[in-house]
Amino acid sequence: MTQTPQQVKNGDTVRIHYTGTLTDGTQFDSSDGRDPLEFTVGSGQVIPGLDAELPGMSAGDKKRIEIDCQQAYGPINPDARQAIPREGIPDDIPLEVGIQLQMQTPDGQVLPVTVVELDEATVTLDANHPLAGKDLIFDIELVSIA
Repeated sequence: MTQTPQQVKNGDTVRIHYTGTLTDGTQFDSSDGRDPLEFTVGSGQVIPGLDAELPGMSAGDKKRIEIDCQQAYGPINPDARQAIPREGIPDDIPLEVGIQLQMQTPDGQVLPVTVVELDEATVTLDANHPLAGKDLIFDIELVSIA
């Protein structure tokens, strides 16, 4: 009598190895050389499109998952871009397009922003996640289920 391998269900803690790429093949993240990523399935600890694909997998299974931006980091929100007066940025902070800064929200939360435009008078900051608006591909291997 053979035993059916345990399959992932919501609420299970899993460990996966993964490589994340954009649709053009550019790699944006990987667990290669690190410990596997551990999280609870269905708890919102990872993007929805990844969470939804794990139930039914067994330890050792490998899968390629294509995730539309709506199920990843969402579409780009134009309201998350804001031009502020250049004098509002302290002089000791170097400003160049592409640099990441941290702002504090009125309730004290740290918000990462990216400088996307600069001119003499203003600095335009973008608080969208760097992967917002992008479809993603994950190659995953389910290492273990707890």
